[in-house]
Amino acid sequence: MNTLEKIKTVLKNLKMRRIESAYFDSKEELIEALKSEVQSSDLIGFGGSMTVDQLGLYDLFATQGNEVLWHWKTAPEDRLNVMRRALYSDVYFASANAITEDGKIINIDGNGNRVAPMFFGPKKTILICGINKIASDYDSAMDRIKTIACPQNARRLGKTTPCSKTDFCADCKKEERMCTVTTIIEQKPTFVGLKVYFVNEELGY
Repeated sequence: MNTLEKIKTVLKNLKMRRIESAYFDSKEELIEALKSEVQSSDLIGFGGSMTVDQLGLYDLFATQGNEVLWHWKTAPEDRLNVMRRALYSDVYFASANAITEDGKIINIDGNGNRVAPMFFGPKKTILICGINKIASDYDSAMDRIKTIACPQNARRLGKTTPCSKTDFCADCKKEERMCTVTTIIEQKPTFVGLKVYFVNEELGY
């Protein structure tokens, strides 16, 4: 199955799971669509995401006058408060670690603040994913998370977990372990307007 066939399959299966989704050929088209999702008065929250960072969404919405909440852009002493406030945002942007071809959204998180708003809290959550986030099934999704996403994040954060050195998960019990919460979204959460936007790029981990 080629990339476009995979995308069509994922979009169809997300729809069956009552999760809105769309595909964009370019980052420029994607960003225009994201801008249309946001009102000038909206409170914008961000989950930790290299994909979101690469798209420059924080600066985009801050420049247009929205109040924006992102713990990556906040002083250390304010981060916990910002993460909590982001749960009540009007629009929340993040990415997924992996999305299976049958439409399951799979994530592994450290604090849980990135994944919690995907299923409860914000009025609307939009997950932005490059084509590299599509996995054939659950096992492939977990493999990409534990051998690609987690090790690269561990190195980015200066962690000394085994995966940061070997690119292989050792199911460590270290205090600085990053893999503490695993979530699978199998259908649209009741109280969140969840959307998934794919773009024809390889973005994030």
